[in-house]
Amino acid sequence: MDLLALKENLMACAPGRWVLLAASKLYGWAGWLDRLAYQNGWKTVKSVNGRVVCIGNITAGGTGKTTAVLLAATLLAKKGMRVAIVSRGYKRQQKSKEAVVLFDNPDADWRMAGDEPFMMSRVLSQYKVPVVIAADRALAATEALRRFKSQIVLLDDGLQHHRLKRDANIILVDAKNPFGNGYLLPYGNLREPLEGLKRAALIILTHCDQATPRELEDIKDKIREYNDTVEILESEHKPEYYFDICQSRKVGLDEVKGKAACFCALGHPETFEKTLENLGLTLAQKWRFPDHQFYTEDHLRTFEETRNGLPLVTTFKDFVKFPDNWREILTKDVYVLSVNLKIRGGEKEEEKLEQVLYPKR
Repeated sequence: MDLLALKENLMACAPGRWVLLAASKLYGWAGWLDRLAYQNGWKTVKSVNGRVVCIGNITAGGTGKTTAVLLAATLLAKKGMRVAIVSRGYKRQQKSKEAVVLFDNPDADWRMAGDEPFMMSRVLSQYKVPVVIAADRALAATEALRRFKSQIVLLDDGLQHHRLKRDANIILVDAKNPFGNGYLLPYGNLREPLEGLKRAALIILTHCDQATPRELEDIKDKIREYNDTVEILESEHKPEYYFDICQSRKVGLDEVKGKAACFCALGHPETFEKTLENLGLTLAQKWRFPDHQFYTEDHLRTFEETRNGLPLVTTFKDFVKFPDNWREILTKDVYVLSVNLKIRGGEKEEEKLEQVLYPKR
């Protein structure tokens, strides 16, 4: 049984809810003590010789954090900046104490880095953006600065990581479900109390196309209760194209039509499925897996044998975790949907993001 199913079972009964609520209190105290330790110097904050900007969440999963990191890195790279991404490599299968560097190494194994860092490295390969992975983010940042002379380090999903000193925090808030039920994990989905919004130099609301204008204003009002000066940008996730992995070619969004099957292992799979439906697909079959699921040959055979000849659609994050012999099992009509984060308001609003990432001197 995965953790999500366990939580659902516990929430279904009063004793289970009390267990989760008690665990939530303990989680909150542990986080408070950790923050207090760094604030009072009981734990050492590590500074590095370069600008560090954190892009993170105040809630668990589903905000679109990875696409925000990709957008930030792309904007900086297009400006000619030397940028690197630092990540802990959540749920990577092969861990080492040394930093793992993804840069211009096509034979790299995603198991050493984790699915999201590996995917980011592949997407950003054209911009020569290194991705450095280590449980010790300060070690990873130091390695990025030493090896690549990076002008800016993007700390991926590090809002609750306090050991590495950062120059600015960008916090993402999901407009579909901004703060859950208001409780900390595991009773709710908050990683820390909403007071954490005070640390934001910029807040990006994601999935704004799935909320009404009134709902967006309510979210902004709530944010300003904790940070009344922060700039708040609105954004949407925009599909760009399908990539036919069997033929290694881009396919227009209007070229995949009618009934289809899909699978994913995401924090909020319903968002991916809704996107496909909005593109005009009728999802006859859906497979959902726990976030960061590793795919086996048996998984792929199940997809192939039961999709009844329908197109099969997934995400880049899922595709990078296919077994090496996937081509022997999946032979045609398998597509990866490419999705990018778009800031509403065009270049003028993007400039606000750029100013936080790397202020003009």
